[in-house]
Amino acid sequence: MRGNGASMTRAKLNMQTWCADLADVLDAEAASGAVVVGHSLGAQIAVHLAHRFPGKVAGLVLIDPVFQAALKGRQRIVRRYRWFLRSLAAVIRVLNALGLRRRHIQDRDLRELDAETRRAIAGAESFEAISKRYGALGPILRHMPVGNYLRQALATVSPLPDPAGITVPVQVLLSGGTTLADFDVNRSEAARFPKCEVVRLEANHWPLTETPDAVREAIEEWIERTFSPASPV
Repeated sequence: MRGNGASMTRAKLNMQTWCADLADVLDAEAASGAVVVGHSLGAQIAVHLAHRFPGKVAGLVLIDPVFQAALKGRQRIVRRYRWFLRSLAAVIRVLNALGLRRRHIQDRDLRELDAETRRAIAGAESFEAISKRYGALGPILRHMPVGNYLRQALATVSPLPDPAGITVPVQVLLSGGTTLADFDVNRSEAARFPKCEVVRLEANHWPLTETPDAVREAIEEWIERTFSPASPV
């Protein structure tokens, strides 16, 4: 994802850029009819990709997508003050262009973070503690330009395309213990996709770390059932 990891940039970032990047990757791999899996902001990008490039997407797996109606906590604050954060991101981009920026952004070892979190889960650490571990702003901003973080936060709470217009099969995996969004509202919003299956996970918005086996099994079983030669799509 442009703006993260080895794809670091301080250029303008938005849904159009991320979707175009994904479309380019699919073209470079000569891949058509892909099943696209995304988590959180990645799920938002996946929906936008299916909307902008419908011929490239055969199905979607959305892990904890962010529906505006379900927002609570920090996400709701970002949504309420998005006008201020958008202006701040623009000011930061100008300052970066003038040379006022950190010269080195340290990489974050996500494998070690996952391993550390799994050890904490094994020790019965609570959902709330896990949320603080992954959502703490300090560690995030040490490993990401502030402007990039603001643009990604704004993109996370931006409106999705109308689910009724997404005609490919969709599987939505929702964390039952999430502290970021209302589960029941999320489930109702997900049901607006015409061909949708909703699966509840016992996790708190980071199921790829908290319950990776359950996520893998749910996705593999759904893909086999939905896209096998004997199954109508």
